[in-house]
Amino acid sequence: MEKEIVNYPHVQGIAFTDSEIPESFPAHWHNAAEFTLIRQNGCRYKIGDKTFAPRPGDILLVWPRELHTIVHVPRGGSAFIQFSARLMENNADLTAAARFLTDCHLIPVQKEPELAGKIAGLLYEIRDRHNEKQLFAETRCKMLVYEMLVLIGEYVMREHREQIGSGRFSDRAWEYIQTACSYIAEHSAESITQAEVAGKTGVSPYYFSKIFNEYTKTSFPTYLAGIRVQNAINLLADGSRSITDCAYAAGFQSTTSFNKLFHELTGCSPREYRKLQRQRG
Repeated sequence: MEKEIVNYPHVQGIAFTDSEIPESFPAHWHNAAEFTLIRQNGCRYKIGDKTFAPRPGDILLVWPRELHTIVHVPRGGSAFIQFSARLMENNADLTAAARFLTDCHLIPVQKEPELAGKIAGLLYEIRDRHNEKQLFAETRCKMLVYEMLVLIGEYVMREHREQIGSGRFSDRAWEYIQTACSYIAEHSAESITQAEVAGKTGVSPYYFSKIFNEYTKTSFPTYLAGIRVQNAINLLADGSRSITDCAYAAGFQSTTSFNKLFHELTGCSPREYRKLQRQRG
């Protein structure tokens, strides 16, 4: 298992390729998301412990920090984009829906022809904007990435609504979750509590805990820790800050808990992560 550092040579935060794709690549992970359009039969991938043999027209989704393997891809068999996790993690809507998004790894063209076709079209539009290198290319590409994420988000939330039943899925409860996630994002460096966030959301702590776990598929402490780790990752890019300073600035109360959670979520220590970033530069 290796960590891969994704380079963005033309557009900051987004890379596209439909050539020089290796026939196979061992298990690895990176901080970028990776969306692949399957163009030929014979492609095989592994994400986590699940193997995929997608068909032409299918969209394969690898989310940030997911272990994955290219088992086999014929020449010209696929095209993909990689984009920085920051595009998702700096957006409250997407972080609120992250647990649903990251459960989705395949959009089959046979089942969802319209959705798969739209995403394929957006991938190629990103390629064109990416290669043209015109004014505001980065912004144009990121707008297209967000359009993709919205389409996928609507799809997975629709699927989730069907799975748990419309009677249990409440639009009002979802608004509470979005409000809570926005508040957490703004105040994650502070010593906020679940009761405080529930109060800001306008519901009781008991009800908040219930819907937060159900809708985000995680607990409040785990969600908050994930936001803080992501903030620390952003702070680590500033080489003048010590790792300890980054930990406290992100909201951690001790370097021990910071190091433990950082390793759990990224697979490496803060020191190793910073070293990898310097090697990339």
